[in-house]
Amino acid sequence: MPLILDRPHVMDVFAEAAERKWTLPAFNAENLTTVEAILQAAKDYGEKIGNAELPVIIGITNNYKDRPQSVYYTHTRKWNVGLRLFLADLAVLTSKESPYGKLKVLIHLDHVQWDDDKELLEWDMSQFSGIMFDASTLPIEENIKKTAAFVEKNRDKIVIEGACDEIASKGHPKNVLTSPELAERYFNETGVDIVVANLGTEHRASAAELKYHGELARKIKERIGHHICLHGTSSVPPDKLGKLFDDGICKVNIWTTLERDSTPALFYDMLKNASKIVGVKKAEKLLAEKLLGENADHTSELSLDYFTTKYRQDIIFQEMQNIIKKYFELWYV
Repeated sequence: MPLILDRPHVMDVFAEAAERKWTLPAFNAENLTTVEAILQAAKDYGEKIGNAELPVIIGITNNYKDRPQSVYYTHTRKWNVGLRLFLADLAVLTSKESPYGKLKVLIHLDHVQWDDDKELLEWDMSQFSGIMFDASTLPIEENIKKTAAFVEKNRDKIVIEGACDEIASKGHPKNVLTSPELAERYFNETGVDIVVANLGTEHRASAAELKYHGELARKIKERIGHHICLHGTSSVPPDKLGKLFDDGICKVNIWTTLERDSTPALFYDMLKNASKIVGVKKAEKLLAEKLLGENADHTSELSLDYFTTKYRQDIIFQEMQNIIKKYFELWYV
């Protein structure tokens, strides 16, 4: 079906998910391979459970300093070019001609910055299903004021998330969990549809601090209902993920695991087929330098099949699907 962009239909997707007790995953992407891996995994899993119209959210950041994904979407390194390519790719991939045309696909703008993304914030928001308006770099009073103004301007066009904390930069000692009182105040005073709460997995925290606080999520749920989005889901152990809906989590954001956990498969395959990629002479040199082990192929001739972009992308494409399907198995039951 066509992309689901208008607010009423997006809200219907969330309402249906709530009825089924589904937590909706939003997978971020910064290239076409990832976009298609998300869609293919959704199609395959939907067919497996008898739901060809499975909902899936595909997100992208813009000028977000920690990861400006629309900038990385194109080698022009221009966010407006990258974002338009991302939208064009999704339009084609969700058309009637596409094998993914039956899926319910939503487009999410993630971590859109109140300052660095001012130009984007003047775009027509009807091109997107949802947005995370991120004013978390401001003191909380200014955050609430900025977010409320954005909601007032766009409440009829798009589903809006907001970050209800003042979140420090990575490595900064300030990384305070969201209190239930603050979450309730932020939700009521800004008018956002979804609150992005810091539940201990915020990726800008240090690795030692990362821990999902489900009991805190449940306390926030008591005050605002199922209106919580969890960021940093890649850092949460799988045994903690299956009950997220019960904790009040209606949506999760996922990106890091897609890239982090698919790359080793490519690395392993390239080592195993070293001489097919770099040739016998270079493979033997790497072997002599002890950068390759004896079990790596260092005798085969170069092969076109192994040094193309297709070779590398096919491995990543398949591994990403495997990762995504495991998340679907947790939440779409």
